[in-house]
Amino acid sequence: QVQLVESRGGLVQAGGSLRLSCAASGRTFSIYTMGWFRQAPGKEREFVAAVRWSGGNTYYADSVKGRFTISRDSAKNTMYLQMNSLKPDDTAEYYCALDQEYGLFSKRSDYDYWGQGTQVTVSS
Repeated sequence: QVQLVESRGGLVQAGGSLRLSCAASGRTFSIYTMGWFRQAPGKEREFVAAVRWSGGNTYYADSVKGRFTISRDSAKNTMYLQMNSLKPDDTAEYYCALDQEYGLFSKRSDYDYWGQGTQVTVSS
């Protein structure tokens, strides 16, 4: 029904920047929330940021506030994550996700579709 395609990640030095995108496509679908999660080796998948599609309200994990910016282009059904001042602790596989109806923005199980994941590595 819905496919999510993420841009490629990359390797950057600490203090650098990287921009990720996630494009949604399908037959017919609605978007309530789109968000980003990440998973580092040996750790649980954790919430990073989310955006409510209708009004554009944004939400961030404490660990990325002030450094990451989430945005959306509704006409393109595309979400972006601008990552600045990157730290080695940001190294993880990043997943985009889409919630069609009324889920909690930070709850993994409330999202209906997931992207393939993309690796972001931040070196010292």
